[in-house]
Amino acid sequence: MKRRRTALLSLTALLATALTALPSAPAGAEETEQVRNGTFDTTTDPWWATSNVTAGLSDGRLCADVPGGTTNRWDAGVGQNDITLVKGESYRFSFSATGTPAGHVVRAIVGLSVSPYDTYHEVSPQLSVSGDTYSYTFTSPVDTAQAQVGFQLGGSADAWRFCMDDVSLLGGVAPEPYEPDTGPRVRVNQVAYLPSGPKNATLVTDATAKLPWQLKSSGGTVVARGTTVPRGVDASSGQNVHSIDFGAYRTKGTGLTLVADGETSRPFDIDASAYERLRVDSAKYYYTQRSGIAIREDLRPGYGRPAGHVGVAPNKGDTAVPCQPGVCDYTLDVSGGWYDAGDHGKYVVNGGISTWEVLSTHERALHARTGDAGKLGDGTLAIPESGNKAPDILDEARWELEFLLRMQVPDDKPLAGMAHHKMHDEQWTGLPLLPSDDPQKRELHPPSTAATLNLAATAAQAARLYRPYDKAFADRALAAARKAWSAALAHPDRYASESDGIGGGAYPDSDVTDDFYWAAAELYLTTGEKRFQEYVLKSPVHTADLFGPLGFDWARTGAAGRLDLATVPNKLPGRDKVRQSVVKGADRYLATLKAHPYGMPYAPDGNKYDWGSSHQILNNAVILATAYDITGASKYRDGALQSMDYILGRNALNISYVTGYGEVSAQNQHSRWYARQLDPNQPNPPKGTLSGGPNSSIQDPYAQSKLQGCVGQFCYIDDIQSWSTNEHTINWNAALTRMAAFVADQG
Repeated sequence: MKRRRTALLSLTALLATALTALPSAPAGAEETEQVRNGTFDTTTDPWWATSNVTAGLSDGRLCADVPGGTTNRWDAGVGQNDITLVKGESYRFSFSATGTPAGHVVRAIVGLSVSPYDTYHEVSPQLSVSGDTYSYTFTSPVDTAQAQVGFQLGGSADAWRFCMDDVSLLGGVAPEPYEPDTGPRVRVNQVAYLPSGPKNATLVTDATAKLPWQLKSSGGTVVARGTTVPRGVDASSGQNVHSIDFGAYRTKGTGLTLVADGETSRPFDIDASAYERLRVDSAKYYYTQRSGIAIREDLRPGYGRPAGHVGVAPNKGDTAVPCQPGVCDYTLDVSGGWYDAGDHGKYVVNGGISTWEVLSTHERALHARTGDAGKLGDGTLAIPESGNKAPDILDEARWELEFLLRMQVPDDKPLAGMAHHKMHDEQWTGLPLLPSDDPQKRELHPPSTAATLNLAATAAQAARLYRPYDKAFADRALAAARKAWSAALAHPDRYASESDGIGGGAYPDSDVTDDFYWAAAELYLTTGEKRFQEYVLKSPVHTADLFGPLGFDWARTGAAGRLDLATVPNKLPGRDKVRQSVVKGADRYLATLKAHPYGMPYAPDGNKYDWGSSHQILNNAVILATAYDITGASKYRDGALQSMDYILGRNALNISYVTGYGEVSAQNQHSRWYARQLDPNQPNPPKGTLSGGPNSSIQDPYAQSKLQGCVGQFCYIDDIQSWSTNEHTINWNAALTRMAAFVADQG
């Protein structure tokens, strides 16, 4: 798991210069009102303001003159510290506020006033546009006497005036239960079913006997009918459900609906064209994740931004990054690459599996019976490299590969040939924050065996795929892969620390037998050399069962080697058994899918959904798709296709987890620069961005305040503050890219 924190204030300077504060009044759970002097009748004490803000009384309100020209929300503000919160207690946070001129956005927060500045509740109303009086209820996830109520006012080019009154944080109020709007009780893939593919839906109903259903055209004509199949209570949602199978209807159409039990589903198509778009959009996601290059507005309208981390103030830059204190005595140019997720960090151990799956989307297209490499070929993704006669998907993956190569320890240094585990900011930054506005110091973290093997595996894979287009790059990648392999053998137990999670995710992994197997497999497939063949055959991973309920991920990479040995042409002794093991794994996922009332190849123990469950489902579908590529058996194709239904709306929450796909889709993934929910000047994530989806552990404070006691599929909230259920990451989108391409190929 990755642990991410949303910083409340990125600059401790926000606390440095305050208005004269009254001595702290004793506070405790027995007090109802936690804010002192929220009515400003005679004084502003104990409120503070940042040194660039002039604040004082005006007609019984606190008014603050805010300077223009600040970059971030937290560059200017007013607030009150030393507020007590009690874990599990509900609070009503309310205030009245105006802005002159109208339309300015204030970020109002309740959170921790000291490091790591966690946010427990935040809202960003547009003043004098969304009203003047605001009230919100939340539940505190912690006990603390160091909470803060703050109003962040920066980020405006022009000076403005902020006035507030009646600020209250009332404890002991009745909690407002979070009840997501799940829409109609007929749950469908809101995007599209293939004419020649399976078509299934789920009906949520109290009925125990079968019910009639109708499939209607966009004009309301009934084009098919049948009866539901009662399935009882679905353990992953707690709902009583029926299944609907309308796969016999194979006619193309748009805007169809399914009607059952007096409910009409959200509309959907029967057509393959949506998946051709998703194939492209899911891969186009990576361009706007790029570090070290300006994102061109003409290529991504609405997403243009300056280059991030190139050393232009306030950035410290990625061209000469030092190590954490005591780790090394050199700096490296580690510019470029993809930002890992909604933060500004870059990680070899997650970049590796992401790059592999993006490259494998191309490699599958070269070898599979339904593959078409031209679909993501030159000119398809509208990126700066389009037109260079190389496939665009390889050009995009190379942006990350060049970064991975730069993370290798130089030849004349200790641990030469190994790869630094990650690099990111010294401290967590807050939201929203463009990469170009990040003021933090950047640091290299210690080399790790896992990162080194990720580099070896992906560089070896790259060596064979880029050779037709750039022999020099292929040679450089293979040389780096060999060097990394040797370094990992020499240092087989250098593990990333689980506690190294300040400023970026830790990505700890203390079992690297799977990474050794994966790297050896890729080196064997590229070189055919006997030493790599022997390592593969002797590895315990080679005959292990790799296809459990959670499937593969950055911490479980053995399947990457197994899949490539099964599908990339090679002469490995006993290769038929390798292929059979993939089919056997697919049989297990197919059985899970058939038993699941929502029709997905994912049923974790106890319905404890994992962090990033959306991509776990897709990666299990990759096993089904690969079994189809190996055998040609339609049952595996159908299983892989049906797995997409959950992602695109056939789920308990009736939401598509892919931005821009489906009538109701995730729009507010946790991100510092796709942050429209917090800043109307920023965009939502681009079309084709996958949300992490339900996560039973709900690690972030916002999810904890809303989702306590959630069951499986309901452990999700589409809010930018919920980094544990609603982040986006490069490895999750890689799974979407691979499966979108597969489904499009079946059209």
